[in-house]
Order: sequence, then C-alpha cells, then structure tokens
Amino acid sequence: MFVRRALALVLATLWLWPASLHAQSEALMEAYRQGKALKEAGRYEQAIPFYRKALELGEREFGPDHSTTATLLNNLAELYVELGRYEEAEPLIKRALAVREKTLAPDHPDVANSLNSLALMYDAQGRYDSAEPLFKRALAIIEKEFGHKRPFAGAVRMVHLQLEKRWFVPNKSRCRFYLSGALRLAEAGVY
Repeated sequence: MFVRRALALVLATLWLWPASLHAQSEALMEAYRQGKALKEAGRYEQAIPFYRKALELGEREFGPDHSTTATLLNNLAELYVELGRYEEAEPLIKRALAVREKTLAPDHPDVANSLNSLALMYDAQGRYDSAEPLFKRALAIIEKEFGHKRPFAGAVRMVHLQLEKRWFVPNKSRCRFYLSGALRLAEAGVY
C-alpha cells in the first residue's frame, strides 16, 4: 500500500502537472487548482466537479487529442480510483493512454504514467493478471528513458515487486529475477 502511494506521488510530481498549463485560460487554471487542493486534502468527492470542469475546459481549449487533455483525463480518473469507482476511471485512463500513444510516442514517459495508472487500478481491483503486463511496460519505458538509477524507476520496480509477491510462491525463478533487479537498484542508492 505504501509503495503504491509513493509511486503515485512520484509520478504525479513528474507528469501530472500539464507542461503547458501556463497557456490555459484562467477558468481552467482555477478549476484545476481548486480540484488539486481538494484532492490533496483528501476530499475526493468534492474535487470531482472541479476536475470535470478542468477537463471540459481543456478539451475545449486544446481538443480531445492533446497531451494536456490526457493529463486532465488521468487526474479525474485518479479521483475515481481513490473512491473505488473503477467503472468510471477505466475509460478515462484508457482514453488518456490512447491520446498519449497517438500524440507522443508509444515509449514516451507520459505513456508510462497512463500505463501505471491503469495497472494500479487493476491491482486495486485484484486483477493482477491484467496489471502485470502494464507494470512491465511502464517499467521498461522508464528504465529505457531514464536508466535504472532514477528514483521513479525504483518506485515503479517496487510497485511491480508488490504485485509480483502475489505470484512468487509458485514461481521462484520470477521471484529471483525481480528481487535481483530490486537489489541492483538498492545498491545503486535508488531506494
């Protein structure tokens, strides 16, 4: 649980703030700021209308297939995941992933963020077989882009290890593989 929250915080810090927010209208910025403040205070239900408004304004200002729109989709989806409203979160995350793969590249770090969001949601639902390939792909993107020594690569690896623990008993070779990777990251001072 702690590792998932730590990873979410790391990824949020790195990717969830749209890079081009300075170009948005004041209404969009205000809706985003209010939603973010409520989310940070743990008031998820109250944050939803503000994140919906930010998404609506973002889609109007940037269009449905813009990376900022994808970030706003992901932000709203995270609220739904926190509230256990997975049916509402899943299409938003999948849409953000599709937009990012289309507008950026399949191996862009923002794609890894969406993959990780979807994997965390599946993990929270106990859908481990669906989560695992997404975690692996997110980890591969992060490690390719930033190398094994970056803190968020370590965080992704730790979340993946949490997921893997559920399958370690029947598959000891997988256990050794992932634990050795975690050990390499630890020895490098990543975590």
